[in-house]
Amino acid sequence: MPKPVIPEEKRRRRRPTKSGTVLSERLIVDAALRLLREHGSAGLTARRLGLALDADPSTLYRYFRGMDDLTLAIGDALIGQALEGWTPTGEWCEDLRTVGLRIHAAYVAHPQAAVLTTSRVTGRANELAADETVLEILRGAGFPLADIVRIYHAFIDQTLAFAALDAASLALPSAALQADEEMWRKTYARLPMATYPRIAEAAPLLATRMVTSAYPTALEMLLDSACRYLDVPLRGAGNCATSHNEPAPANGPIAPLS
Repeated sequence: MPKPVIPEEKRRRRRPTKSGTVLSERLIVDAALRLLREHGSAGLTARRLGLALDADPSTLYRYFRGMDDLTLAIGDALIGQALEGWTPTGEWCEDLRTVGLRIHAAYVAHPQAAVLTTSRVTGRANELAADETVLEILRGAGFPLADIVRIYHAFIDQTLAFAALDAASLALPSAALQADEEMWRKTYARLPMATYPRIAEAAPLLATRMVTSAYPTALEMLLDSACRYLDVPLRGAGNCATSHNEPAPANGPIAPLS
């Protein structure tokens, strides 16, 4: 049976750690993000966290029921970073676009953590706030409730799926990532027209496009579909043509987080 989590007001140690730090949930999550960035998911252990925080590993269980509970807190922290400082404009299409890009960017900025958390449901405050935000945006646009849920489902799953895909690439060893990107330029670009006519004609564009994230394009397709349902033009991010024709940014943060 897991140990009960101690309430926030009772969690603080009576004395600081050896380095003079008083632990908190946020401090532990920040340390976990650093360990994930440096060592990947295999390096995230209670022992290593204890060493990083200059605390006994058992102290962590005053804040989290276990490492899985910490994983959920990490995912929730990334969502919180995504929406920190953002305020809605009242233009539903632009607001939904911005929320999607910010969530995607927050995960991709921490690829090892994203690989670990994008498939999880945290049920924590930041995730609930993000869900409420998306549903409120769609409600304000005038969609019927059934369509709100349908679009919300597609929007959230698409955002997290692309975040997981892009993060998985970025989490590869640098040599493997470079080799994958070079494959488009060296192998695909040299395929014979007689055998692979469609690939050969598209090779120059593929070499440029396939080393970037497809999320901005996929997001515009989803927004365009939603706009067609309401019979309104797609607005925001300049205009529809700009959104579809501009090359997607290279793998990495797509929108500023604050």
